[in-house]
Amino acid sequence: MDFVRPRTWRDALAAKAELPTAQALAGGTDVMVEINFGHRRPEALIDLNPIHELSEWHCQDGVAVIGAGVSYTRLITELGDRLPGLALAARTVGSPQIRNRGSIGGNLGSASPAGDCHPVLLAADAIIEVESTRGERRIPIDDFYRGLKQTALRQDELIRAVRIRTGTGPCQFGKIGTRNAMVIAVCSFAIALHPSNRTVRTGIGSAAPRPIRAPDAEAFVGGELAAAGLWESRKPLPASLVARFGELVPTAAAPIDDLRGSAAYRRHALSVLAVRTLNWAWEEYRTCA
Repeated sequence: MDFVRPRTWRDALAAKAELPTAQALAGGTDVMVEINFGHRRPEALIDLNPIHELSEWHCQDGVAVIGAGVSYTRLITELGDRLPGLALAARTVGSPQIRNRGSIGGNLGSASPAGDCHPVLLAADAIIEVESTRGERRIPIDDFYRGLKQTALRQDELIRAVRIRTGTGPCQFGKIGTRNAMVIAVCSFAIALHPSNRTVRTGIGSAAPRPIRAPDAEAFVGGELAAAGLWESRKPLPASLVARFGELVPTAAAPIDDLRGSAAYRRHALSVLAVRTLNWAWEEYRTCA
């Protein structure tokens, strides 16, 4: 196995063009485990860690542009005030050592359905910046996940950054596991309220072959909020609305039975998470300025 360590982004793109089947290496918290256990044997590894611009982030015109190499720890400490939902998810990732090493770009590139950032990125309507020597693309998060650990990335492309609009409304995240952190999710769920366009978006993790949304649940709750004038009044949510949302969310999932939990348990847990996170998000919306 060859090991390539480019010093610049252009060199990395050139290496990926020359070795399209090479595996990009960010934090290595997923890739190296799979290599060590013999589950993966790529032609080459392209180490992206020396590339400084991938570890940078900035905000421009109300959008946070987060380099693919920004770690989970930095999502919490540096972006927690701007993107609290993403920080909530990052706090549940592994141990402090894993959070220091793992990155948002690595999470996207691995595309595990259990990845903790995916539900929040779906709920937040993120855009993924990717690039190759042929040029750059911006992929809406809804189009990024294609199947089990499959993405819309072309063979010669690398993830450059994630774009998320800030200040759009509350975003909440919940995860079910044997512990609060340092564990792979049995299932996870995120919800984001978008008051500017009166919409609600969701994200489901570890309950389908890929990270998904719950469109019927989104349409229902968004419609009910609008019909009752709740966006304007910010009154408490009717119990019937919350309960129905909790019933609709699991219908979008396609869970399986495995060592971490049964399909039936995952559906039940998603219902509980949906109810909790909707209540949390709405209470935050009601009390925010």
